[in-house]
Amino acid sequence: MPKNKTHRGTAKRVKLSATGKLLRQRAGRRHLLEKKSSRVTRRLDGVVEVAPQDTRRVRKLLGR
Repeated sequence: MPKNKTHRGTAKRVKLSATGKLLRQRAGRRHLLEKKSSRVTRRLDGVVEVAPQDTRRVRKLLGR
């Protein structure tokens, strides 16, 4: 059987942590930042876990 290929778009957006969690950046912090308050842009900071509803699908896309 041939190997499954990693979905490269997903691989660039999601990182697998050492403990096995799927980590991603929050959306909405790329452009149009002048109109967004500092409170909003701070809230969009950092990495978060992928939603539990999506983890199975994302793992499959990553070939795990």
